Formats: sequence, C-alpha cells, structure tokens
Amino acid sequence: MSDEGKPKVINPLPGPLDGTCSVPGDKSISHRAILFSAMAEGTSRLTGVLDSSDVRASIEAVQKLGAKVSLEKQTDGSLAGGVEGWGAKGPVQPDGPIYCGNSGTTARLLMGVLAPWDISVRIEGDESLSKRPMRRITAPLMMMGVEFDPAGAETLPITERGCKRLRPIKYNSPMASAQLKTAVLLAGIRADGVTELNEPSVSRNHTELMLPEYGVETTAGERTARVKGPASMHSAEISVPGDPSSAAFIICAALMKKGSAVQVENVSLNTARTGFLYTLERMGATVETRHTGSAGKEPYGIISACYTEGLHGCEIPGHKIASLVDEVPVLALVAAHARGLTVFRNVQELRAKESDRLDAIVAGLAKLGVDAWTEGDDLFIEGQPGLQAPEGVVFDSLGDHRLAMTWALVGLTGNVPVAIDGFECVDVSYPDFLEDIERLSQ
Repeated sequence: MSDEGKPKVINPLPGPLDGTCSVPGDKSISHRAILFSAMAEGTSRLTGVLDSSDVRASIEAVQKLGAKVSLEKQTDGSLAGGVEGWGAKGPVQPDGPIYCGNSGTTARLLMGVLAPWDISVRIEGDESLSKRPMRRITAPLMMMGVEFDPAGAETLPITERGCKRLRPIKYNSPMASAQLKTAVLLAGIRADGVTELNEPSVSRNHTELMLPEYGVETTAGERTARVKGPASMHSAEISVPGDPSSAAFIICAALMKKGSAVQVENVSLNTARTGFLYTLERMGATVETRHTGSAGKEPYGIISACYTEGLHGCEIPGHKIASLVDEVPVLALVAAHARGLTVFRNVQELRAKESDRLDAIVAGLAKLGVDAWTEGDDLFIEGQPGLQAPEGVVFDSLGDHRLAMTWALVGLTGNVPVAIDGFECVDVSYPDFLEDIERLSQ
C-alpha cells in the first residue's frame, strides 16, 4: 500500500461515488466461524471469510492447536473451504506460544476456547495488543476454574491453563462486550450446568446466533445470554456476509462527497451492528436498508446512501454505543461536517481499542480546525458545514485501521491531498479499501 516508513498520500477522488459494491466478509463473524469450526466435531464448510491479518491470526492459532484448515482465496478476495475441528478429543498442546498479532478478538475468544482443556498455552500479541485490557476476560474465567499466570495480569502476554471440570457461573458483566460474553459462553459449553452472562447494555450477538448452527442451543435475551453444558459441537456450513463496519466508510464517503449515490450489497444487517445507520439517520442523512436474505440466522441486504446537504448534529445515548462502537471515528468525521453539536455518550471503551481512539479523534479533528473535546466519558464535536482540510495535513494512524480509513476520507472526499502515517494497518480489516472506493469514483 505504501512504502515502508513513508506516509501514504491520499488524493481527492476525481468525481462523486456512484454505483454498487460489496465489502469484505464480516470480521467478527469470520473469527467466530474459524474458532467454532475448530472446536467442532467434523469438517465445517465456510464461505465469504474475511482474508485479513486479524482473521489470519485466528486461523494460525487453531492450526497450532490441532485443527486442519483448508481455506483458499476466491476471486472476490474472500476465503472459502473447510475446517476440520478437534471435537471431543480437544486441542493439542502447542509447541510454543500462540501469537495473536493485533487481534484482540483472537486473544480474548481463544481464552474461552481453551478454558475446558488441560493444556498450558502462552498467549502473546504485538505491541498494541499487549496494552489492551485482558482482565475483563480472565476474571470470569478464573471464577469457572481456569488458571492464568500471572494470576492478576491486566495485559498480554499471559499463560492459560484450562480446567476439565469447569464451574458454570452467573456473571454480571461490568461492560457490554461481545468478546467477554463470547469467551464466557464458549467456556460454558463444557461446564456442568447453565452459564449465564448479563450485560448493562446490548452487545453484538453473533455468538448467540451462530452457536446453534454448531448444535449448541443458546438462550438470548436483550441483555442476557445463556448456554447449558456440557454440550457437544458438530460441524456446520457458514456463509459470512459483508462487514457493516467496513461498509460504514463507503456510506459515510458518499454522504460527504457531493453528487454521490452508492449501494453496498450483501452486507450484514444485524441490528446489533447497524447503530451507525441509526446515528446517520438522526443527523438527517439519506440512508436506506433493504433486507435480501439470511445466512443462517444472520440477516443481510443492501445499504444505500446519497450525498446529503444540511446534516445536523445529534446526541447518541450510551445504550446505543455498543452497536456502533467501531464506527465512532468515521461518525465523528461526519459530525465535523454537520451543523451544530454532536455528542457521543459513554464512549470510554474507545480508550481500550487498537489505540486511544478518543484522544486520536480529538487530535485529528483539531488538525482540520474542528473543536472536539471530551468531558468524562463523553465526546463532543462542534460541526463546521462546508469544512475543508488545509493543505499539508499529515495524520498518524497510530496503527489503528479504523483511524487510517477515517482520515483517508478527509482526502478522498475533500479538495486537497492528505498524508497518513502507517496506512498499511488497513490490512487488519479492509485490505482493498482504497481500490474499492476509487473504483466507485471512476
């Protein structure tokens, strides 16, 4: 994407975005399809799997634990093929640490995968992942009988030793986190009894929707999820829809680039993932969805968007944040173009992502002359209709794919080029982002 060590220059698009596109497979669903298939008996068939560095980390992890993965690159850039799981015999003792790269999903879900097995596994990550909080996962798993060394570790690296006689728990989570919820549910599959997790607000429900495909019944309320163990998992056929978090960048680009009209096809319309559309609608944006089918229990369809003049600020309540947490950076950029004040409530979780996204948003918008600030756990943005970037702006991605794509939109939808340090980190979720968006403008 860019010469190593040199900022990537992002030039303005030659014209409006126009036409239809698809986006890579959903990252959250892809991770789960790989991990759940590895846990199951038999060979699962997967299509539409995202080919990215994060998902590759999950593939390499389950291979080290004994799963046989035969996924091949397809003409659309996705991965498809089989995953033969370890089933009832369990994972093998790996011959070294499992390296999760930058993937928090791999590291956190893997802790739940390993929980019921009497093996010792050291879990490691890159510099960024090694700063992200892990005690939120280890604490409930320790209540179930899992051992971690060091026991009170807040971050990676950490060594996990599973327990064959896991205790089921009823756990009241201090935060809405699909990764935490999934880790506990995966451990609960092999515990003797009902494992229940309650959340303060709704988080992504891909795990609850997918586990029944593998033969594990789940009970899912709005803020409660349960599994009853011990249960066995069988192979499944999983088709991964497009990632709404990736689609959000195409949609927001169209809203900001005059004359644009786009459709993103075959994208997940799971309501736990489309909070960004709720926010854009409240800002006055012209966006629509149309349901066209389901992959298992995951709905998918088309998202349409047109350039919209007269966007206005709004307030996004805290209970909506879990459904749009990954889209806050790009929504913040849209808010910077809107009239009036936009407030994101209770977005403290952004401090625990690949970077401190809250500070990064404030600093990045300041380079555009936009007033943005935090008060406690809330983010405030005072919009400037007609906003244009000054010449010579250089953004730092901080190695964070969501920030890299957000700042890219400043150049793509504006009048002057911008430069981005570390732009190659988009490989984590959307390797062909620039090519796709440029194609829509030709």
